Amino acid sequence: MKDVNKKIEDNKTEMLASLSKLISIPSVVSDAKGNMPFGEAVHEAYLCMMEMAEKEGFDTFNANNYGGHIDFTGTEDGIVGIVGHLDVVPEGSGWDFEPYGGEIIDGNICGRGTTDDKGPVIASFYAMKALKECGYEPKKTIRLILGLDEETNWHGMRYYLEHVGDKPDIGFTPDGDFPAIHGEKGILVFDIVKKFNHGSAKGLELSSVKGGTAANSVADYCRAVLHDGTGNGYARVKELVAEYRLEKACKINCKGIGKSFEITIHGISAHGAKPEQGLNAITMMMEFLGRLNFASEDTNDFINFYNEHIGYMLNGEEMGCGFSDEPSGKLVFNVGMAEFDKKTAKLTVNVRYPVTMNDAAVYEGAMTVLDKYDLGIVKGKHEPPIYVAEDEPLVSTLMEIYRKHTGDTDSKPLVIGGGTYARAVEHTIAFGARFPEDPDVMHQKNEYISIDNMMKLTRIYAEAIYKLAEMDVD
Repeated sequence: MKDVNKKIEDNKTEMLASLSKLISIPSVVSDAKGNMPFGEAVHEAYLCMMEMAEKEGFDTFNANNYGGHIDFTGTEDGIVGIVGHLDVVPEGSGWDFEPYGGEIIDGNICGRGTTDDKGPVIASFYAMKALKECGYEPKKTIRLILGLDEETNWHGMRYYLEHVGDKPDIGFTPDGDFPAIHGEKGILVFDIVKKFNHGSAKGLELSSVKGGTAANSVADYCRAVLHDGTGNGYARVKELVAEYRLEKACKINCKGIGKSFEITIHGISAHGAKPEQGLNAITMMMEFLGRLNFASEDTNDFINFYNEHIGYMLNGEEMGCGFSDEPSGKLVFNVGMAEFDKKTAKLTVNVRYPVTMNDAAVYEGAMTVLDKYDLGIVKGKHEPPIYVAEDEPLVSTLMEIYRKHTGDTDSKPLVIGGGTYARAVEHTIAFGARFPEDPDVMHQKNEYISIDNMMKLTRIYAEAIYKLAEMDVD
């Protein structure tokens, strides 16, 4: 690999310029336009990569602009897949530099997509280019697959896989963490629902609750509207709000609107796979509402259910599904959204369950609790877990390469709660691109990748491609 690494160094300036050009394209998925199913910007980024590949003499395949691949054709059967994506999440606000500038600042190349996933895609491409320029003739075909809507719905990847024909028999996606991700927990999204029977009791009434914006996020805001026909309840609620604010050191406010009053609470957002990094505003609201006495016993019972069986417990401990296993640890239980009115309540839940479990076990466990409260479940999204044992050749080979290039012999293969394209393309696992010592800036403002890491990535991916292309797979 000595000659290949030298070639990577020779191509450094060109590689950084290519990444900068790709970053300059704001490839956030937008409405379809003509023959561009994910919008003009995503299409422009896609064409940029395909033109780059054709210029270098690689073969290409285009699945009607839903996705495609770049092939370094092998001498025998078999395909090594490198599965990346060119779309990015919206830039948001608060950046200290231009989100789509691709500038080099203090040894870093900066902008949206540098780590997720344009930087790793470019590193993979220049690894292929260096191998080709050194005269390497791969045994298996090396295929860089270009996804175009990974950050949204994966429609493009599904379309591509339906139209491509032969698929990889081994490979990796450069869209996660090092040292290697050999398992991804199962993902469930479902609603817990309740119909209220308010009866004729008079007094404090919960008119509505609304919190959160996505199932896979920790809710950072929740709003409740209460009504008191007597007009006497506002002063007491306002007093309890002040007590809660002082006790929890949180942002909670109350204001009157005629005989109704609005309560708002702000939490801290985080990814639904790591709810411990946030503070759920829905949970805070339910905790606060539990200090009130509503005229409807159905309302009180539902609030009590939440506080006793969900609350701040993030692993389903009191929900009948507090499962764990040795490879992946504990189940993760996150309430991402809540929506109540006078007649119904709905909690949208995002569960990440251990790799040795299945969705049926989660639902069966949860129903043992929900049945006691006359609550129902409406099933939604399900992504089964994936898992490759540590001693499998794919994992052990990639781990060996990582350790060789980093000197890190302590880190172990990971199981994560998130989802990568390894779920879509069989026989692949996530391999990088974030190193353990680096901050996680994916989806954050001021996203960047250091030039040193770009070079290291390219060397690691070049050797990984080489080893997998020569590997015999049963």
